[in-house]
Amino acid sequence: MTSVNIKAICQQAKQAALQLAQLSEADKNQLLLAMADQLEADTALILAGNAKDMAAGLDKQLAEAMLDRLLLTEERIKTLANAVRYIAALPDPVGQIRQMAPRPNGIQVGKMRIPLGVIAMIYEARPNVTADAGALCLKSGNAVILRGGREALQSSLAIAASLHKAMAIQGVNPAAISVIPDPDRALLLELLQQKDSVDLVIPRGGEGLIHFVSDNSKIPVIQHYKGICHLYVDKAADLDKAMALLLNGKTQRPGVCNALETLLVHQEVAPEFLALVSAAFEEKQVEVFACDLSLPYFATATKADETQFD
Repeated sequence: MTSVNIKAICQQAKQAALQLAQLSEADKNQLLLAMADQLEADTALILAGNAKDMAAGLDKQLAEAMLDRLLLTEERIKTLANAVRYIAALPDPVGQIRQMAPRPNGIQVGKMRIPLGVIAMIYEARPNVTADAGALCLKSGNAVILRGGREALQSSLAIAASLHKAMAIQGVNPAAISVIPDPDRALLLELLQQKDSVDLVIPRGGEGLIHFVSDNSKIPVIQHYKGICHLYVDKAADLDKAMALLLNGKTQRPGVCNALETLLVHQEVAPEFLALVSAAFEEKQVEVFACDLSLPYFATATKADETQFD
């Protein structure tokens, strides 16, 4: 039996959320910048945790795409830290008032953005989500409970430990960014029942994970079952720029969840552009599923059926 107390973790996160909701924009930004610096300072510790995950992944013969998502390097940790700095530079959403309008009695009524409270983030072999989600939730005044996949557990724990160092120095309750330290599916089910402490669940991963969370959660869930990463090339588009976007979106890291999936091309530029695409994709060994109209422009494409457009 596991000794992880899910209810206690959620209750502690709820208490931490009360503190976060009171932080000023300056305090939150200072904390985020400290977290970014700490991630870089702890590069060796994070890489050591990631090495354990990578070794286990190789032993389990994980797919190459999953191993790429799992892998951390010094450069990727630097990118991760810079992403946290970018979040610090974003406008603070808390307290923004929108759609202000007068009522017949003269009272001004609008919508004010406030923190939700506690967000549970469920994800798979993506250790960077630990820092990304933690930073985004902190910026918006929310606590977060992170439940990553078994494959990335040691990496996620190392990243969280680094973030906690910065939080402790800044006097912020580390429970505001909590990692479930055991990937047992039973604990995930228990987490999804904590409607008294958790306000929102966001699953990030494959369709199976999304269905599982949606089917079992008593907490509101933000769902996405299918990828929607499209690129549309208009007849007035700069084709050189379009090609650069296409190759970056599809071939830079094809295993990640925001890799390009669908290319749409205006019929007037299709002959010219798809000829370029065909040559580039053949060189990059990209498998293409093409519709009836675009199929003639590709030497090795497979005819797409309805499942490719679902």
